[in-house]
Amino acid sequence: QVQLVESGGGSVQAGKSLRLDCAVSGISGPSLCMGWFRQGPGKEGEGVAAIAAAGTTSYADSVEGRFTIAKDNAKNTLSLQMNSLRPEDTAMYYCAALFVGSACLPSSLVAQMAFRGQGTQVTVSS
Repeated sequence: QVQLVESGGGSVQAGKSLRLDCAVSGISGPSLCMGWFRQGPGKEGEGVAAIAAAGTTSYADSVEGRFTIAKDNAKNTLSLQMNSLRPEDTAMYYCAALFVGSACLPSSLVAQMAFRGQGTQVTVSS
């Protein structure tokens, strides 16, 4: 059974940092793409950051240089370090995973077939 359980998140002021963690179980493989996507109120899901099984990372333009995705294969965890947060980063953040036949991109993670966690809220005030 695939399980993705997020932790972290919360409410911060603009310019501050937050870290999200995701405990992953029941899924692995050389074509596994994992990462984070977010969905704000009334908005479509937006891929934020992705990391391939080999460790290659990819970011949405809106978070490039501010967010860092990492994984710990020994602990089966995924993390997202978010620095210099902005009010427009406010959203529900989801940990997601799916098998890909091509590049592992943030946009891949919003696909309907992706496994996803329950989400964790991030609120950034100005």
